[in-house]
Amino acid sequence: MSNTADSSGPGAKGAAAPAQEAAFEQAHTPRTTSQLLVGIAVLVIAGLLSWGAVHIPSQAGYSGVGPDFLPWLSASVLGLCGIWLCWEALSGGFHHLDAPDGAQKGDWGALTWVCAGLLSSAALITSLGFILSCSLCYVLATQGLRRATGQTHAGSFKTMGKDLATGLLISAPVFWAFTQFLAINLPGLTETGWL
Repeated sequence: MSNTADSSGPGAKGAAAPAQEAAFEQAHTPRTTSQLLVGIAVLVIAGLLSWGAVHIPSQAGYSGVGPDFLPWLSASVLGLCGIWLCWEALSGGFHHLDAPDGAQKGDWGALTWVCAGLLSSAALITSLGFILSCSLCYVLATQGLRRATGQTHAGSFKTMGKDLATGLLISAPVFWAFTQFLAINLPGLTETGWL
């Protein structure tokens, strides 16, 4: 009789307590907290998009769709994604999440190259034109990516020359498609729309 009393007594509660504590700790790890913050950030962005969409006129335009349709659609889908992310985080963390891979620390040098490419393109697009500024952005960004993957030949003139040629082959047709075929003005070096 004493064995039966012991199995339902304080000893049984003591055995269940560590399991409950482990479940609580698993649900409130820094990993799930950061996942919840991601979901909340997505909801905040959806709210900001909604706030912006309120200020866009809703008069129907082409095919009965007003200019506020796409912002509202984007805000709604983003809001649903934010709710889903929060639910996933609160129910034990993102399900079916692969283990993180890659380096333990960020490669700040590579990030600097990529940021330099983006910022220089934005700063120089009106003086160098679309083609050259985008090509420069491509060269600098690929330098960062090559250095991040440990390519030993990243800084060689041959590699940078190939990257520049590739950047020109990508940006020039895009520029021509916009200026010549779609009649959309992009910054260029000349008024012809070809350079």
